[in-house]
Amino acid sequence: MLTRRKFLYTGAAAATGIAALGLDGFAQSKHVQLRRVEIPLARLPEAFDGFTIAQVSDFHYDPDFSASPIRKAVAIVNGLKPDLIALTGDFVTVAMFHLHARNSIRSARTAFPCAELLQPLQAASGKFAVLGNHDVASHAAIVSGALHARGIPVLANRSVPIERGSSRIWIAGVEDALEGQPDLGAALRGIPSNETVIVLAHEPDFADEAALNPVDLQLSGHSHGGQIWIPGIGAPWLPVLARKYPRGLNQVGRLTLYTNIGIGTIRAPIRVNCTPEVTLITLRARRS
Repeated sequence: MLTRRKFLYTGAAAATGIAALGLDGFAQSKHVQLRRVEIPLARLPEAFDGFTIAQVSDFHYDPDFSASPIRKAVAIVNGLKPDLIALTGDFVTVAMFHLHARNSIRSARTAFPCAELLQPLQAASGKFAVLGNHDVASHAAIVSGALHARGIPVLANRSVPIERGSSRIWIAGVEDALEGQPDLGAALRGIPSNETVIVLAHEPDFADEAALNPVDLQLSGHSHGGQIWIPGIGAPWLPVLARKYPRGLNQVGRLTLYTNIGIGTIRAPIRVNCTPEVTLITLRARRS
């Protein structure tokens, strides 16, 4: 049985530990790390062997908490000189009471300063985005408009070809699986069945559907890695459609999936073992 002194000591120690965790988590949320991943694809043309994609996700723009790591991420990406940049959603954070139109529009308008920070991103083959659940739940048209105004195309159930000589691959994007109307069939329409397809989809668990189609690689975000990741246990909490494939590389049938753990935060501005991430993906032609 605890004495009053021991109880007070234990309580103080716990409070100190929680405070330390909060301070460390806040510091980690500002420290952007680069992760390099090589992904072999069976159908990748030889001309695209070594093609690089810089992926950044889940910005959740906030002038106090995420603006600094977004700037750091932009600097890292431009220093890498990637061939293409993929931005996989959640540029804003939906208001707590987003069903109130005024609050949701206020949330959506934070896409303008976010897009301004992202405008300097440069890649030889372009930069492309899809919207996330927060973007759509606030106001999809406002968020898309802010991105387009800063030279960032949003792929909503459509695809674009990327060419190298006589070879090409396709970058397809779908609407958000939670708040939008994703139509992978529409995104893939017109793509020859033997050509390489890379799908941008905000929620990683969408891979179960994408894997039923002629898709080679899916790039996603949404999970934040849980923001807190306990070694040997994982994340105490993960959002819907990010519970099967919450981080890193996964193989889903013939589909390869990469889940980026994002830049920003929600609920609390802390990250523990989930530091903000810029991913540099190098595609490799798989030789038989």
